[in-house]
Amino acid sequence: RRCGLAAGRSYSGGGAYPSVSLTCPLPGVPKAVFAAAEGRERFETRVTVLENGLRVASQNKFGQFCTVGLLINSGSRHEAKYLSGISHFLEKLAFSSTAQFGSKDEILLTLEKHGGICDCQASRDTIMYAVSADAKGLDTVVNLLADVVLQPRLSDEEIEMTRAAIRFELEDLNMRPDPEPVLTEMIHAAAYRNNTVGLNRYCPVENTDKINREVLHSYLRNYYTPDRMVLAGVGIEHEQLVECARKHLLGAEPVWGSGQTKDVDRSVAQYTGGIVKVEKDMSDVSLGPTPIPELTHIMIGLESCSFLEEDFIPFAVLNMMMGGGGSFSAGGPGKGMFTRLYLNVLNRHHWMYNATSYHHSYEDTGLLCIHASADPKQVREMVEIITREFILMAGAVGEVELERAKTQLKSMLMMNLESRPVIFEDVGRQVLATNTRKLPHELCDLISQVKSTDIKRVVTKMLHKKPAVAALGDLTDLPTYEHIQAALSSKDGRLPRMYRLFR
Repeated sequence: RRCGLAAGRSYSGGGAYPSVSLTCPLPGVPKAVFAAAEGRERFETRVTVLENGLRVASQNKFGQFCTVGLLINSGSRHEAKYLSGISHFLEKLAFSSTAQFGSKDEILLTLEKHGGICDCQASRDTIMYAVSADAKGLDTVVNLLADVVLQPRLSDEEIEMTRAAIRFELEDLNMRPDPEPVLTEMIHAAAYRNNTVGLNRYCPVENTDKINREVLHSYLRNYYTPDRMVLAGVGIEHEQLVECARKHLLGAEPVWGSGQTKDVDRSVAQYTGGIVKVEKDMSDVSLGPTPIPELTHIMIGLESCSFLEEDFIPFAVLNMMMGGGGSFSAGGPGKGMFTRLYLNVLNRHHWMYNATSYHHSYEDTGLLCIHASADPKQVREMVEIITREFILMAGAVGEVELERAKTQLKSMLMMNLESRPVIFEDVGRQVLATNTRKLPHELCDLISQVKSTDIKRVVTKMLHKKPAVAALGDLTDLPTYEHIQAALSSKDGRLPRMYRLFR
């Protein structure tokens, strides 16, 4: 490469340097100084534990806005000694009137001054109150969060409105063309019958009238304690967040009092396996001009592992390798089209409407499952195909498909962590479970280390468990649970011959 006047090309409108190559520095211009990270420590998650047990965690991220919130070790899995549905109620009641704010509108107007928005999400093991706003309003945001979590009024009017909202949501769930949320509930109920993560995440209709302020206060007294909370923030200085936590959360007296906790459920998940079936007419679930065909939905799952175990990473790679989706992909070629459930199932059996792999992981257990949908008359073939895919997981894993799954998993991880709210949730959940956080580059290193022998090892261990089965729709031709279990124990995933001959 030659730099200088002789090496350049003449361009019309070339400006002051018409003959300098684009790959060479301009003569007489000072050397550029680029921004660089001052060591990796600037990007580590910092954690401080306050005197009352509250953990404060922060992650540096440049920008004008921050995301701050409280994550609480509380969810539907902790409702064994209470009415089912309390967490669902608390999610809907979040950011309503408090000791300082007379209504939800007042809260929203306060946040609006800082360009802020708020949200609350309850899951099986965590409830999360979050606010995204201008970083200059941090003190206001933490004050608001403390008030929302510890000083809610829970007025009769708000509770009545929440009952109506929950009833509407339950009706809507049963009318949706996509039954995935309902099937997820069913597979958890089948896998962990009547315990921990198998408890219903949605409030049963019969409990909506039974849950009142006294019931909620009784639950909050036991689970909304500082030692079960993490105040997490992304996009703010750690010392500033700790200072706000000390000011608004250290020594704060909750509205339900600070008596001794006595009904905290510390049960460890007990995987049972089993089947949950719901016969339902799915012939008219679409309201659009092009109706969805009548389908029967099957979900088959096996116990995997907790996200605290080393095998969690191989299971995550396995789930990515299985992939799948609907018979039409919004992403087109390249969006998982080389995963096993596309290549082996959807591409070969065009009558199947959907085949998707899911991995649910918790602090003490996990569940790897495949959801499949097809015409009711082809349920038997669909079950055989899915059980065969489970058995093939324990076979040979090609180097190309393994590398593709690992690369796709790392890519998805890094893309998701471009979003500030996702970083916030990742920081909060990891610190809540482990008091520390694995950084993205550490997770990518662990993903890179997964070998085909790791996949075979975790699958072999998984296949020794009883299956969990959820079935929804016209179940006339559904094989029995015993037949599905026998198919998973066979070498080829085929249903027992007697079933095929005489069913």
